[in-house]
Amino acid sequence: MPLLSAHYWRQYGLLTLGIAIVAVMSGAALLAPWISPHDPTTLDLNAILQGPSARHPFGTDALGRDVLARMLYGARISLWVGFVAVGISVSIGIALGLVAGFFRGWVDEAIMRLVDIMLCFPSFFLILAVIAFLEPSLNNIMIVIGLTSWMGVARLVRAETLSLRERDFIAAARLAGAGPVRILGLHILPNALAPVLVSATLGIAGAILTESALSFLGLGVQPPMPSWGNILMEGKEVLEIAPWMSLFPGFAILITVLGYNLLGESLRDILDPRLTRS
Repeated sequence: MPLLSAHYWRQYGLLTLGIAIVAVMSGAALLAPWISPHDPTTLDLNAILQGPSARHPFGTDALGRDVLARMLYGARISLWVGFVAVGISVSIGIALGLVAGFFRGWVDEAIMRLVDIMLCFPSFFLILAVIAFLEPSLNNIMIVIGLTSWMGVARLVRAETLSLRERDFIAAARLAGAGPVRILGLHILPNALAPVLVSATLGIAGAILTESALSFLGLGVQPPMPSWGNILMEGKEVLEIAPWMSLFPGFAILITVLGYNLLGESLRDILDPRLTRS
């Protein structure tokens, strides 16, 4: 199918846009040490709150640091938090969902009641409560976000496992002498990964938003380490005289989250055979 055809863009346009945004933002984060115009922590008291210019394309902050450099390095933090937090949540969710759906009975009841209890708490306020008792650090943020966002994955995997365990190929594997671990790892898990992939993609966007909100509140990544959230927090203090400090990181968060959401929604449409397409 030609890339520039109208049919291609009707069917895969949003997917292509999502992939392009994710690729550009990820590439900028990975290449930050090489493409950054300045060191993100270098102070320049002669360039305090300068507007966008050829030397500082995104302007400078209240300490004369280059906003573009801080945003590029902040992208590394935000994306790293997203991937690690989602990796933790997906690992827990897959393990518990497989066990609950395959063994059923009291095991299923215990795991699903734990899911219900976790879902009773608003996730962001639960994260805030946990972070308040811990030292604000990058590792703590990733772990806490991961440990409080696995419930949706567990439910998805459980539902897929309940369906797959009744299929003929699972019965054939049992007759061939395969044990539960082999059936779960080689037969059920590969067939249950499609909705998990969609959930993980959307989860990265959620984790980036959560980290940005925590950093904006001063409970996330701590200065001088840059993140989009604490750049926004610093920009809030000088919003009237230096709007670029809030505009550029806010736009970066918007575009990145939009890219992952487009990617996730498009993958769901493609991977779900029950959705009709024109």
